[in-house]
Parts: sequence; C-alpha cells; structure tokens
Amino acid sequence: MRISKLFGKTQRELPAEADTISHQLLLRAGMIRQVAAGVYSYLPLAWRALKKIESIMRDEMDKAGGQELMLPVLQPLELWQETGRHGVLGQTLFTLSDRRERRLALGPTHEEVLTELVKYNVQSYRDLPLLLYQIQTKFRDEPRPRAGLVRAREFIMKDLYSFDNDEEGLNRSYDKMLRAYTNICQRCNLPTIIVEADSGAIGGKESQEFMLVTDSGEDEIIHCSCGYAANAEKAASIKEKEEGGEPLPLEEVATPGIATIEELANFLKVPPHRTLKAVFYTADGELVFAVIRGDLEINEVKLKNVLGCSELRIAMESEVIEADIVAGSASPIGINSIKVIADDSVTSATNLVAGANKPDTHLRNVNYPKDFKADLVTDIAKARAGDVCPKCGGKLSSSHSIELGHIFKLGTFYSEKLGAHFIDQNGQSRPIIMGCYGIGPSRLLAAAIEQHHDNKGIIWPLTIAPYHIYLCPLYSEDSQVAIMAENLYTELEAQNLEVLFDDRKESPGVKFNDADLLGIPLRVTISPRTLEKNSVEIKWRSEKEPQLLPLEGAVTRLKELITRRED
Repeated sequence: MRISKLFGKTQRELPAEADTISHQLLLRAGMIRQVAAGVYSYLPLAWRALKKIESIMRDEMDKAGGQELMLPVLQPLELWQETGRHGVLGQTLFTLSDRRERRLALGPTHEEVLTELVKYNVQSYRDLPLLLYQIQTKFRDEPRPRAGLVRAREFIMKDLYSFDNDEEGLNRSYDKMLRAYTNICQRCNLPTIIVEADSGAIGGKESQEFMLVTDSGEDEIIHCSCGYAANAEKAASIKEKEEGGEPLPLEEVATPGIATIEELANFLKVPPHRTLKAVFYTADGELVFAVIRGDLEINEVKLKNVLGCSELRIAMESEVIEADIVAGSASPIGINSIKVIADDSVTSATNLVAGANKPDTHLRNVNYPKDFKADLVTDIAKARAGDVCPKCGGKLSSSHSIELGHIFKLGTFYSEKLGAHFIDQNGQSRPIIMGCYGIGPSRLLAAAIEQHHDNKGIIWPLTIAPYHIYLCPLYSEDSQVAIMAENLYTELEAQNLEVLFDDRKESPGVKFNDADLLGIPLRVTISPRTLEKNSVEIKWRSEKEPQLLPLEGAVTRLKELITRRED
C-alpha cells in the first residue's frame, strides 16, 4: 500500500478528548475516528490490525472444535424478559420499537438468542457437546464511555457458547477455552493475569477474567506472589482479628455532632477498627442495613450478590429517616424492622463502638452476637493491598488492569429459563449445561497499544501489525533512489510481504516521525547514502539501532527476518 493513497491522516497535536495512550495514538495515527461518544469508525490501518486479531481468534476457536455462525443484532425484548436480564442490565441495554411497536434490543451479548436457536436443533445427548461462536458488533449503553476502544458503546466481540450434557463436559469445554484464550493473548503479545471474577449480569457460578496490567486500566485486581489473583469485585482476604478483650457491658457515651467513623474515632480516641460502620442501601426498593468493621469498606458487588437483587444503591437520607433510623448514630442493636447483613469481620472483634440509635449518642462495648443479631453474616468487604492473602497468608498487592476476556460457567440458568432440554441416555429430559466465553478484538487492539508504545508512537507486535515493513525512501527526487524504491516495493509485494510504501515527497523528519507513530515493525530506508554503500538501512521499531543490509538479496533476507520474528 502506498501512503499517498492511504485513507487516513496522521496528526501532530495531542487530541484533547483522548484520556489514555491507546486512544491518543489511535487518533493521532489516523486509525480511528469518533462518530459519537463511545462510537468509532475504524480506518484501514486499524481495520487490518483488527482483522489479524480476529484471524488469531478464529484459528484458536476452530482448533478447539468451535463452529462459527452469525447471530442477529436485533433481538426480541421478550427473550430478555424471559430470563430476567432486561431488569438486570437496565439502561445498559439499548432498546427500540419497530413500526409495529414491537420491542427489540440491540444485542450486548447473545446467550438468549443462541439458547433459543440450540433449543430447536438439539434433542438428544448425541447432539452434544457443541461449541458455537461468532465475531460480531455488540451494543451497550455505557454510562461513561472512556479510553477510546477500551470502554465503548459499540464494540466488536468474539463470543463462544458451550453446550454440554453434564458437568464434566462443561469442565472440558471451559478448560479448552481457558487454553485457547491464553494462546490468543500470547499470540497477540499481551501478557495477562488470569483472575477470579464476578459473573455480573451474565450470571453463572464460576468465572475468570484475562487481565492486562496497565496504569490506564479501569479495573482493579488484587493479587499475591503465590498466584492468587481476583478482580476487586470478587477478591477476598483474611481479616486480621481485632479482639478487644472479654466482652464488657454496654456503655452509652455522648457524641455531639459526630456523624462519621473518622470523627468518632478522633473524638473517642479509638482506632477505626474498634468501631462499627452502618451503611444503608435500597435493594430492589427494600431498605437494607449493612454492618462492617469501621476500618473496612463495603464491596457493593458482593452485597448485591448476597441479596440477589437487580438494583442496589445507597439509600437516601429521607428513606432512612422514614424507617425511624437516626442517620449518623445508627447501629443494628434493636433493629428488627429491616434486613441486616453483617460482614464477617464483626464476629472476630469485641467491644466495638457503635451508634446508639438516638441523636448525638454512641455505645461502647458492642459485641456480636450478644448485643445484636444479623439476618446473614458473610464476606461483604473490599479486599485491599496489604491485606492478608486467603491462599498463602502473605500480603496482597493491587494493580490497575484492562479486562481482555471473560469466561463463565453458566450451568442451566438460560436453558431452564428458555426450555432448552435434551433427552439423556436414560430417556430423561434434562436442561443443557452451558458456558460462555467472550473476548474483544477491538479492546485487544487498544490493549496492544497500551502495552507496546513509547513517546514516539505505537510499537506493533508483528503478529497483529497492519503491515510488516515500512518502506521509506529519502530524497526520492534522486532518480536512483526512486527507481530502487519502486523496484524493492514490487519485489517485496511479489514475495507476499506486507509493505506500507511511503512514496510521499516529504522530508526525512516527517517520514521518520510518521514511521514511529504508525509503529510498523520493520523500517527499510533507501537514501543516496545507503545506495553509495549498495545497501538499505533496516531498523526494528522496537530497537534503537539501525543496521545496513546489502541491496543484493535484500528481499530474501527481509523475508527471512520477518518469518523468524513471526515464529
């Protein structure tokens, strides 16, 4: 491809709307263009890289036994209502009405549609297992699209769904996808950490995420040197016991104007872990009282999962007052009218300070279960860096990351809801056991740039680079340079090498800057100086120093270099 004919222009200025490196470089390199918030056009260079990522994904899915198909973007809203996910996704689900006022959804994922399709094509255990996948555009009305392709409202997803007749089959399918996704990330030169994850709106009993550690990532992972790793939404830690001696009698103490844990700890001169924190939520419209040790924070994803609710939010002050609870001085002592969920940290602490359920008053020496009860005691705390690892007892660390892929064991949730059954070996009707496995080509495109760049631009891994060679003639007004560049371009293309030919009448500085910005792996430079030595200059984008390559046999040598790097 000649740059003079390439659709898309590079920019020198840093785009004001771009908040991450990948977003900045994709815009500056003329690879994407924003159409609306979280909606992008892919220009030819980005599209070529994206197609290479998709090709790697197809290869790994096919090797694992997957069959590719294509499912519709438009989905009947009734399917989502049957599974109950219409309410779970809420405003994230794009919906519309057709001319006959039938309600439709733009697919954010395809469990419902594919389960319905399999329902009519699977009758017997002999029809199983199945691994079915597609690469398709998805739509999610993200409240805060950000980071360009990392968090978009319209994006490309490779999603595979497994259908098995028993748990052992599901485990085999899951392990296949675990290996396939690991291979995909390795082939795209993206080092990932596989972490335990919350299943979220997808559902399911077990899931793992493939995370790329990067400062620009919006996800937080908690991990340990022993190998334990989990998304912050799922992560657990061992809470160090904060025993305060033998339980003592309750003691009322005046606390005028005190409303926060920090104020309470300072006023009574006690550490925050000697206090009891009360937080009120509404869960599907019902007021819920969450209790946790004062030095810890509530993990709302864990709490939502424990409650099994579709919507969870912090309660408004008016809702708390309406329940005859004194905000700022509340505790679970004597509370019977609303559900109380206590973090397990309260069971190993004694003689805590908590609200007295009347204004400007707190209680010392609050103990569980002597002084209050809970409807449920479980882990609802956020794990933090520095906490004790639940696996080895070491110290946990925290890192920002980008989620590249997510795999789920769904079980029978969708098949039971939608009536997808099969007849087993004993003639009994049973629900199909499912898994789902998603990975985003468009997100991998951005993640590759987040991982591989410098202050000059992109450094594409060879396997997913739009082109392999950047042919860069300098001072091409010199007829000999122009002739040799054209000849070399023709010969390289004849050998099926992917070449981006900078045939513009620009200065060396402009050409070198664009070569670095675009990040094509191998730059081949022809100039009067190199021709004097009967050579071309080659430089890998990932390396500092160039070297000379004899002009004679250059095409063969360049092909060898590319092939060796690909291997």
